[in-house]
Amino acid sequence: MKAVVVEKPGSVNQLKIKEYPVPVCADHELLVRVKATSVNRADLLQREGKYPPPLGASSIMGLDMAGIVEKVGKGCTGQWKPGDRVFGLLSGGGYGEYVTIPEKMAIPIPDNLSYEEAAAIPEVFLTAYQTLFWIGKVERGETVLIHAGASGVGTAAIQLVQTIGATSIVTVGSAKKQRICLELGAKFAFNYHEGPFLPQVKNATNGQGVHLVLDFIGAPYFEQNIDVLQVDGRLVLISVLGGNVCKQVALSKILNKRLTVVGTTLRSRTNEYKIRLSKEFFSFALPLFQEGKLRPVIDRVFPITDVRAAHQYMEENKNIGKIILRSVWER
Repeated sequence: MKAVVVEKPGSVNQLKIKEYPVPVCADHELLVRVKATSVNRADLLQREGKYPPPLGASSIMGLDMAGIVEKVGKGCTGQWKPGDRVFGLLSGGGYGEYVTIPEKMAIPIPDNLSYEEAAAIPEVFLTAYQTLFWIGKVERGETVLIHAGASGVGTAAIQLVQTIGATSIVTVGSAKKQRICLELGAKFAFNYHEGPFLPQVKNATNGQGVHLVLDFIGAPYFEQNIDVLQVDGRLVLISVLGGNVCKQVALSKILNKRLTVVGTTLRSRTNEYKIRLSKEFFSFALPLFQEGKLRPVIDRVFPITDVRAAHQYMEENKNIGKIILRSVWER
């Protein structure tokens, strides 16, 4: 099969399309012909050599996929057959023509969704769901601050917050991103280029602050995140794109406000965890996708042969929502 591989850690120029062995379908797995996958920040980090795949995962990038079942492992339960349309979360491999996925992690694609739309869902919606509900314990009536609100996870989180009757406030980097986030359901959207978010969020909440923060930025936002949280607030750190080391932190603020600070990554979780998360989320969300109450937000679709341009586009922070790679291969 053909696959996108990284010749050596570095820039987008290290992305090459080469022949690669078709993955072996284990007894309880499906072999899927990939029709679409998405670009995630983790892919950029992996390409740069900063985020190696977990032990046992494919070295090929791609953390989610949508495609057609090609083969069913001999130990599978009979739920699937060749030709079925499926999508789901991966530990790697989505940038190849074929990928394997545990049958219990595969989800049927609703009839109203294209392959590109389906591929835009798993990584970002499962991350948003996990951080909001399993880790962040958000409840109806609470207020959530979502950094990088126009990202894939951000646009998913805005919608999920709205489904339970909570309120979202987001930070973004442009007026266009502000508008899109407000249209998706955010109550307030603040442009971080216009100054610190802390006074703006405090003003928007009548000085109260928020109950939960979802943060991708890390060190540069840490102090403001602590200050913007209410008593018993929760900070969930999803990434550290802006910096890894805090030079000075007043731990007394965490102590006095009884704050919870927790970090999480999804890729390194066990398959059992991911299966449980997938089943719970899609039991809740599939009807909402079918009814149009939840929707994947897609910025652009690139043919996978233009993978370098897709990575460059994400690096320039131009996207609102997901960047999708359509699996059309040159022969």
